[in-house]
Amino acid sequence: MGVGKHIASETFTVGGYQWAIYFYPDGKNPEDNSAYVSVFIALASEGTDVRALFELTLLDQSGKAKHKVHSHFDRSLESGPYTLKYRGSMWGYKRFFRRTALETSDFLKDDCLKINCTVGVVVSTMDYSKPHSIHVPESDIGYHFGTLLDSQEGVDVICDVAGEKFHAHKLVLAARSSFFRSQFFENESDEEKNEVDTSNEIKEIVIDDMEPKVFKAVLHFMYRDNLVDDDELSASSSDCSVFDTLAGKLLAAADKYELPRLRLLCESYLCKHISVNSVATTLALADRHHAMELESVCLKFAAENLSAVIRTDGFDYLKDNCPSLQSEILRTVAGCEEECSSGGKSQSVWGQLSDGGDTSGRRVRPRV
Repeated sequence: MGVGKHIASETFTVGGYQWAIYFYPDGKNPEDNSAYVSVFIALASEGTDVRALFELTLLDQSGKAKHKVHSHFDRSLESGPYTLKYRGSMWGYKRFFRRTALETSDFLKDDCLKINCTVGVVVSTMDYSKPHSIHVPESDIGYHFGTLLDSQEGVDVICDVAGEKFHAHKLVLAARSSFFRSQFFENESDEEKNEVDTSNEIKEIVIDDMEPKVFKAVLHFMYRDNLVDDDELSASSSDCSVFDTLAGKLLAAADKYELPRLRLLCESYLCKHISVNSVATTLALADRHHAMELESVCLKFAAENLSAVIRTDGFDYLKDNCPSLQSEILRTVAGCEEECSSGGKSQSVWGQLSDGGDTSGRRVRPRV
């Protein structure tokens, strides 16, 4: 046919635009080496900046299914689509296949080729001005439930905690904690559940496994869905074991009373306050109360600061009370060592012990 001459398919419609396949048996341009056949997909209708994804498949007609596929469809929509500027714009391959190889291939049968073409048109949302908008404030359900707790309006249960009385609402406690739900409702018969209580009798339960200040913080979470102020949490954190801090006791309460979000909030708070001196006991606390995220952080921190951690009282506590956690630390050290061998860490954690390094990686003169 000659260089630059093509055979066009019939047009087909995708995404509201007309398309056609152009096949150049002798190549599209002489300078692009006319020894190749060229294949293009053309925008055959009016359009401006049409973004589209393409796939061209030259079909193997021998039945072996060894097709030649060129595809855009494995690309992201941010970078994958090709933009066709106007009618007649084309996308394709000037050197689609060497002509001499094509003539002897399984792609050619009875002087015919079969080419499948898939087109995907990217339709973008139109930007337009929004002269009217309505601002929706953040949820204030915690504020309203907190007000309900403060006002004690409609209370129907009293929690006796070490002699201190806390008034609350059975439905709120049951909705927040499956433990309380089982306490209040699971033993009721169907008739009792459907019966309307008009006696105004207030049920009293005894909580004998936590201090009043801890239960008060638990109620705060159950009604307001957040922790008490940092001032309250930090007030009990100085110069005492993590087990005796308010955050530590709240974590224990969250575990027993089945409050998974409270447990995560406590884990997050305790994670921010991990130090060389506290990491071992925090690890023991996390293990005792199924705080998996906090336990993972503690193991990694202890492994990375091993030489300092093993000199703490907390590490001695693990030795006496939780020997399995010491083994967990050593297994984590081994994992860190594997990172070292692949370039993940600048200094071996074992090297901190054998080389006299401190936790910051500096060399320390050995004591004589």
